[in-house]
Amino acid sequence: MKRMVCKAAILAAVLGAALVAPLAGAVTVRDDGGNTVTLSRPAMRVISMSPHVTETLFAAGGGSRIVGTVNYSDYPEAAKSIPRIGSNREIDLERVISMKPDLIVAWMHNNSERQIEMVRQLGVPVYLSDPQTLDSIPENVVRLGQMMGTEATANAAATELRKQLAALRTRYAGRPTVRAFYQVWDKPLYTLSGKHIITDALRLCGGENIFDKLTVTAPVVSIESVLQADPEAVFGTAEKNYGGVSLWKPYSTLTATRKDNLFTVDGDLLNRAGPRMIAGTALLCEKLELARQRLAK
Repeated sequence: MKRMVCKAAILAAVLGAALVAPLAGAVTVRDDGGNTVTLSRPAMRVISMSPHVTETLFAAGGGSRIVGTVNYSDYPEAAKSIPRIGSNREIDLERVISMKPDLIVAWMHNNSERQIEMVRQLGVPVYLSDPQTLDSIPENVVRLGQMMGTEATANAAATELRKQLAALRTRYAGRPTVRAFYQVWDKPLYTLSGKHIITDALRLCGGENIFDKLTVTAPVVSIESVLQADPEAVFGTAEKNYGGVSLWKPYSTLTATRKDNLFTVDGDLLNRAGPRMIAGTALLCEKLELARQRLAK
């Protein structure tokens, strides 16, 4: 810890004027953790600590300003060439210091509190990005655009995302509810609760997350608990080395199995709370509509 404090002091000295009191015309925004983040000038060297953050920064017009990111930041294509600072669970603080960032954008769930606090000790402003509703995605695009001085690009992107959301809400308003189980992984059996943005996506489509009341964001559940809840549709993400929704085929009494409502979705589109999640929600809505048709038969 002494070594880390020393490094933080070194970086503070290197950044110098960048860390003094905000100048007139400084940009101030509130992040998803309720914290006030102030920059004295537009951020030119940004570190992204989550794949969804990387996508959002690109959408906001700041892709060329990302000097470091984490593993699995693979969209858009240009993101693949950005230097890595570690994973979204553990980063290399020495590498972060060497990159001399003027803004770090972190994700509250996978970036542990310890990691975020260590980053804050570097004296660099930290923006926490954790959209919990679909409407928060374009809001994040706008805020990041404000901090990078790329408002024109960010505002245009946010406007388009809001149009897409409005069209989806109009199309699926009033549709019969479909009770759904969202399966992130099968060994162990992970799902997402009402604290995760996927529940908002299901709700927009007329779906109901059967585990929305659980207090943990990404809880492990049992096969028995799913069978007891008897979802009318099951969604599993497509990943390597993952059994997916085929897990439920032997359970012929499960409504989702009986009605052939076992669907595979793209985890990169729905598990990442970035701009592409709205396109992923559109695909989710289509599958839920198909589930309704099958339930009606």
